[in-house]
Amino acid sequence: MSKVLVTGANGYLATWLITMLLSEGHEVRATVRSDTGEREVREAISRAEVKDGALEVISADLSSDAGWLSAAAGIEEVHHVASPIPSRQPENPDELINPAREGTLRVLRAARDVGARRVVLTSSFAAVGYSPKAVRNYTEEDWTDPDTPGLAPYPRSKAVAERAAWDFIGLEGGDTELVVLNPTFIIGPTLVGSVRSSLAAVKAIAEGTMPALPRQRFGVADVRDVAVAHLKAAEVPTAAGNRYLLLADGPTMTWLDLAQGIRDHLGNAGEKTTLTEAPGEDPVPLTIHNDRAKRDLGWRPRPAMTTITETVDSLRDLGLLGL
Repeated sequence: MSKVLVTGANGYLATWLITMLLSEGHEVRATVRSDTGEREVREAISRAEVKDGALEVISADLSSDAGWLSAAAGIEEVHHVASPIPSRQPENPDELINPAREGTLRVLRAARDVGARRVVLTSSFAAVGYSPKAVRNYTEEDWTDPDTPGLAPYPRSKAVAERAAWDFIGLEGGDTELVVLNPTFIIGPTLVGSVRSSLAAVKAIAEGTMPALPRQRFGVADVRDVAVAHLKAAEVPTAAGNRYLLLADGPTMTWLDLAQGIRDHLGNAGEKTTLTEAPGEDPVPLTIHNDRAKRDLGWRPRPAMTTITETVDSLRDLGLLGL
């Protein structure tokens, strides 16, 4: 069995994906940017109580061509998970857009050059549903227009990077296939020993340090379910050439819904939970369809509230909640 390549190996999603790949008996080659990355990956896998003997960790930076061809050598399956997620939106959008687009193209070129069978790319709902629409009802046929007035740099970067990936595969991809996953707001238990990306919002709400809850409606995707979708997207022959929206079944939620779920789960320990909404009107209805992933991939997501409560439990178990 050829090694599987996973980029951004010490990230929140990637650590779950690597753990699942190793559990299934795959050999995994994983890329990190810094010297501390390998230690973080192996510590995360240890928390999942999975042996890491079949894991090879190497250094490769998405901002440089160096190392990517050797990273992909002998690889048949690539999971491109790495992408910059900012703690704040930069004033210059190119600070996010260029690394996201060029990094994705570097991985795709390397995959093509070594003859990899398939690349599974983690994109985002940000590349699907961040442009105005009369009725906010989204399927995989929808796209965020990066030229939408007032669009923040992060959704612009996701839309631009995904478009670039599809254009590359269509024009220069050779025999390499592409599958794209478009998860909504990813939360869920963490294997990483620090608070990363979306988990910072859960922590701030639970600890009461978020002053007010944004008036926004969104979908929730469990990090473990997104990792499973990666596995299925690599395996199912008919998935090639498709993009897949990923979110829990049922209606989308507001930040108040999420916060109330946290408060109810914590009981007396949740007395500081932020339950105050920011001023403004209630968000308009939002529907996001996950039918294609369920039909094509046999994907079965967890209930959103299960994901919320198990996120809180994970943060508390790791000592990452100040409660």
